[in-house]
Amino acid sequence: MDLVFRYSAERMAMDPPSLDQALTLPELQHQAGQTITPAGLGGDEALRLFIDVLAPACLSVDHPRYLSFVPAAPTEAATLFDVIVSASSIYGGSWLEGAGAVYAENQALRWLADLAGLPDGAGGTFVSGGSIANLSALAVARRVWRDADPMRVEQRPSVLLSAAAHSSNAAALDLLDLRAVMVEVDDGDRMSAATLHAAVAALTEEQRTNICAVVATAGLTNTGTVDDLVAAGDVAAELGAWLHVDAAYGGAALCSSTRRHLFAGIERTDSITIDPHKWLFSPYDCAAIIYRKPGLARHTFTQHAGYLEALTDTDDWSPSDFAPHLSRRARGLPTWFSLAVYGTDAYRDAVDTTIARTEEATALVRAAGHLELVTEPELSVIVFRRIGWERADYWAWSEQLLADQIGFVVPTTFRGETVLRICITNPRTTLDDVRACLPG
Repeated sequence: MDLVFRYSAERMAMDPPSLDQALTLPELQHQAGQTITPAGLGGDEALRLFIDVLAPACLSVDHPRYLSFVPAAPTEAATLFDVIVSASSIYGGSWLEGAGAVYAENQALRWLADLAGLPDGAGGTFVSGGSIANLSALAVARRVWRDADPMRVEQRPSVLLSAAAHSSNAAALDLLDLRAVMVEVDDGDRMSAATLHAAVAALTEEQRTNICAVVATAGLTNTGTVDDLVAAGDVAAELGAWLHVDAAYGGAALCSSTRRHLFAGIERTDSITIDPHKWLFSPYDCAAIIYRKPGLARHTFTQHAGYLEALTDTDDWSPSDFAPHLSRRARGLPTWFSLAVYGTDAYRDAVDTTIARTEEATALVRAAGHLELVTEPELSVIVFRRIGWERADYWAWSEQLLADQIGFVVPTTFRGETVLRICITNPRTTLDDVRACLPG
């Protein structure tokens, strides 16, 4: 315990932590060797291997110059409480076994629901990530659509989905055997009223009745763009379809003092995904799926078995009823504890700080004669090109940036072109950090 707590304290005290980088399989085999043995290595040696070999082969997503994908920047309170969750041996799947934990998690979910303007009865659960949250929402949408007409039981419904939507949505459609009706996007990767109405106009009457859901994105991972949520709500209402908003990354900006207007219409959603481990300062893994009418999710997911009757024969709020999980860690508790410790105003200020930093970084890109914005930033993602570079140039620069332990910025593609993308969700990221991660 002393060794583990000492390492944890030292890791949390790092300012900044080391960036680190992956090793090849042969390198890890050479440095770590066989770690699972008949006699065991003992606690000291196993922890030494982790600290000296395995941990440095993993990037620190909370490093202020980790600017790829969507970084994580858990608060000290959230990180510490994650240790307590593990030490407390709490089962987070049912009210019977984890009432206190579920109560606390539900208060965090209520805060998120309030940010989105959802009614008092809204609720859900915390799952591992946006992929499972989106899968859960679409499973409920399919169930609701089929329950509306007994003739639909064997039919395969369709979903209106942006051509730029996160890949997890397409994966969910495949897993659920749902058809995708792709909606084109505008120059900013936005699903707009015009593109939505064009997609609907191209449908036959039968195809229109087969639409079970409309999926809109509030903060595209690649560009940070927010779809026209008002238009998405209008189309969903016109078709009698479920409206799901994937706000896994962008939903944090609902608490911003400068970006809330971008989410107009989100209050009409039937379900919403928000990942606190992305931009709401929680450790992995923690994603919220919230339903306007959670009873519909319970009807979809509740598992029935003789040994479960103690759970299913009550009206208690059991998180296992709201997603395709049964066994479940109380992964929302670090989010709750952090909110309880710091207060929601601190969250607003932290998100506002990252947005202000994004605006300053965007100005740097605009001022550089060799760089050029690809899209106008809306949240905290900046997509830009290095004039004169080809794909190989981007990758060579990115790999050298990491090898030199300066920063982590990987290329992305936009309209088939290789470009650069940085995402700022860490309030500790400074303008100098961004400047160090821009190509010369």
